[in-house]
Amino acid sequence: MPEFPPRREDTPTFPLPHIEHTPPSRISDHPEFLSLRRAQRRFGIRATILSAGGFLLYVLLSSFVPAVMNQPLFGHLTIGLTLGLGQFVIMGVTAWCHVRHMRDRVDPLARGLRSARQHENDNRHARPAAAPQGAGQPLRHGTRGFRTW
Repeated sequence: MPEFPPRREDTPTFPLPHIEHTPPSRISDHPEFLSLRRAQRRFGIRATILSAGGFLLYVLLSSFVPAVMNQPLFGHLTIGLTLGLGQFVIMGVTAWCHVRHMRDRVDPLARGLRSARQHENDNRHARPAAAPQGAGQPLRHGTRGFRTW
């Protein structure tokens, strides 16, 4: 791998012309983003309590009340086995509720926020109609094209 000489202190540096130096607006300050986070957090807390609480209840009952967990319901099926299989049901219900919550509450907020941000970006980078193409226009970061002379 080639080694490059260190940069000398007397080397002039020139700022790039026509680049806007406006601080980007933070998406975390947007009220819709805060609403989106609140909706996700509220659901996450409830889902965690349901899932972890059900599992913890099963473990505690198995540890401290084995006589109840060994009670037969019918045949070889016991209360403990039924509650253990119920853990799969709880996880399935939690996953189904998560998908439904995201589709009904979070995704519409995210789409609205995305379109608002896209609209802000389009307005910020819009070129005036009177200026000739490429003359004195700011370079947009992330574009592959070059402006014309």
